[in-house]
Amino acid sequence: MDEAGYGPNLGPLVIAATAWQIPRVLETEALYEALAEVVCCHASHAGDERLAIADSKQLYKPGGSLAALERSVLAALAWLARLPTAWRELWPQIDSQHGDAWHALAWHQGYDEAVPIHVPAGELARLAPMLAQGCRQRGVQLIDLQAAVLVPRQFNELVERCGNKAEVLSLTTLALARRMIERLPSPEPVQVVCDRHGGRARYAALLQHVFPESLVAVRQETAELGVYELRCDGRPAEFRFLVKGERMLPTALASMTAKYLRELAMRPFNAFWKGHVPGLRATAGYPSDAHRFRAEIQAMQRKLNIADRDLWRDR
Repeated sequence: MDEAGYGPNLGPLVIAATAWQIPRVLETEALYEALAEVVCCHASHAGDERLAIADSKQLYKPGGSLAALERSVLAALAWLARLPTAWRELWPQIDSQHGDAWHALAWHQGYDEAVPIHVPAGELARLAPMLAQGCRQRGVQLIDLQAAVLVPRQFNELVERCGNKAEVLSLTTLALARRMIERLPSPEPVQVVCDRHGGRARYAALLQHVFPESLVAVRQETAELGVYELRCDGRPAEFRFLVKGERMLPTALASMTAKYLRELAMRPFNAFWKGHVPGLRATAGYPSDAHRFRAEIQAMQRKLNIADRDLWRDR
């Protein structure tokens, strides 16, 4: 599990999770080595047919091509037989809580575009079977890929309820983890690997809140790693919160998915405002630029009667 968009004032917070089934003899840390024939943990170079699965910050730079993210995320969705062909088709497939708050946004009204955006569809048709076959040869299976997408109004309401955005991030992440575990097809033990949430070092109370029917046991709490055990849906579950969790392949794909979804969400946002404010420069929504963007659209925002709560994240 990982997130994208925790810091911005504009656009959604996206938390993504991938679920894998792996042989008991194979450690999560060894997945890159086991799957080295089909995946790599860095940007692939010319002639390297493998899929790059790594921390999204290594594969995408603001304003650049989405190709590296899109190639792996959509190959994974194709493996799951959920490859979208359009922007509007993607969201309900990947966010089970997708609903009214999303559709109510002015910049989503009538917007659509073909997906994939930067990768030829024929390339995905070749890559998805390659990934699936390479994984299956090592007894590895991708089971699911899901996300929780909080638009500004939802984010603001949760911050008011929880008191701070760190709590929102952690509780939304753990609620998504619970939904993912409950969707799993077999009752085998689960390990949940999360990139650490900012400076938070202790998660027992949050886990107990999301899994009230189970006693949460603390196995380790250090500056680098937190390990907790509980039961969910009749199975033992171990939660691991670690610094630089994206070094694990499942977490890296979650990182890429979260970033890809956030970038897709910013496309109609920027298109909408650029259509109403001539000469407006697009924004990624981060504080260094968000205040400039907000000031430049303010008059049009008032004219269109768009509420601040639907546009601006307060924390």
